[in-house]
Amino acid sequence: MSPIPGHGLAKGLAVTLRTMTRRTVTQQYPETLPELPPRSRGVIGLFEENCTVCMLCARECPDWCIYIDSHKETTPAAAPGGRERSRNVLDRFAIDFSLCMYCGICIEVCPFDALFWSPEFEYAETDIRELTHERDTLREWMWTVPPPPALDPAAEEPKELAAARKSVDKLAAEARVAAEAPPAPAAQPASAAQPAKDATAATDANAKDAADPKDATAAENATEPKDATEPKDDKGGERP
Repeated sequence: MSPIPGHGLAKGLAVTLRTMTRRTVTQQYPETLPELPPRSRGVIGLFEENCTVCMLCARECPDWCIYIDSHKETTPAAAPGGRERSRNVLDRFAIDFSLCMYCGICIEVCPFDALFWSPEFEYAETDIRELTHERDTLREWMWTVPPPPALDPAAEEPKELAAARKSVDKLAAEARVAAEAPPAPAAQPASAAQPAKDATAATDANAKDAADPKDATAAENATEPKDATEPKDDKGGERP
């Protein structure tokens, strides 16, 4: 049996008539904004203060949609005789969202936590060239990034926090030991200590001479001159 012409249209109108008096279940956008999950991928926010212009995100991007420009600045030495240091200064950071495929590689490879996912998704434009957003817009999107989820109570503490807490505890223990240690005796002035040292050395020398008279007698005999009147032979030797 061939289908009746207009059967599908009549069936659709019947569904409409049957549900038109019921409560609406569809959220009407943009009057009602959707409730997105916390980790939804909308746009990429830039935390500019953490960016060191390492270019790692631009090199790893498979779509080559990240554009970065920078220049070097030389900072003076912090102390006299020190060495000047140079650092990279960010001039431009732009992302072309007409090319981005939202893979998240740039966020994963950033070693300084400068890129984050934002749930913001309302950035439609009428011109494709306006989908290249500069760092000012990326910085504004950073304020829409939700806080990270809380850790599981049974999870281990992050290594960074554990290392920092260990260093703080070590410094506190050293300070406590230094506070409990008795104070060191005050050192004598050099002007008062030198005469006492000389007097002690003279006393030790006199005591040594008095304790060993044999050495004193030998020293006196060694200092006496030989008899100059002894007769000598013609060859300069002494007569027998």
